[in-house]
Amino acid sequence: MEKEDPRIVYSLGNNLYLNITNKCSNNCVFCFKNFSKGVGGSNLQIKEEPTAATIISELIEKINSKNWTEIVFCGFGEPTERLDCILEVTRWIRKHYGKPLIIRVNTNGHGYVLNRNRKVIKELKEAGVDKVSVSLNAENERIYDLVCRPKIRNAYQSVVEFIEKAVKHLEVEVTAVSLKEVDLQKIKKRAEKTGAAFRPRQLIQFFW
Repeated sequence: MEKEDPRIVYSLGNNLYLNITNKCSNNCVFCFKNFSKGVGGSNLQIKEEPTAATIISELIEKINSKNWTEIVFCGFGEPTERLDCILEVTRWIRKHYGKPLIIRVNTNGHGYVLNRNRKVIKELKEAGVDKVSVSLNAENERIYDLVCRPKIRNAYQSVVEFIEKAVKHLEVEVTAVSLKEVDLQKIKKRAEKTGAAFRPRQLIQFFW
């Protein structure tokens, strides 16, 4: 495969994805960027974070090329590291794209820790986000610290609290990667107890 420039906007199936940062508050043992340049043939190793204006400029070129099902903030980092960028781009999509679609944020659930004194879920909802997919990945703090290797304190509890707040305002899907250390059934029960849906994810060794 020929070497290509890193992608900010890329597509998989009927979804359009926005890769807005490579920074993350976790260093998960299973993370794609530990063993891959990208996803589905798209290089996601950006050298610098794109401005909201740059993201919107690329969206203008691609957003009308297909009837997208979802636009998803998901790349090689944690999107809520750049909350204001999510909000600005989401507001632009809602203002300028007239077709129905879901706007989703794939997150590790650290949004409130990364954005102190912000009403993260309320701000996402008001901007036009419909759904969050939250990577819980463990049934307790010990397992979470083992497989997600967080860079912040009380990380697991912050994810649980994020989910509990999110289900009051947004559609919420909790996910977990299938690892030998993880009890998926316990995570499923915890997710459903909060009112969230649950989706297991298979461990994928590489993309390209």
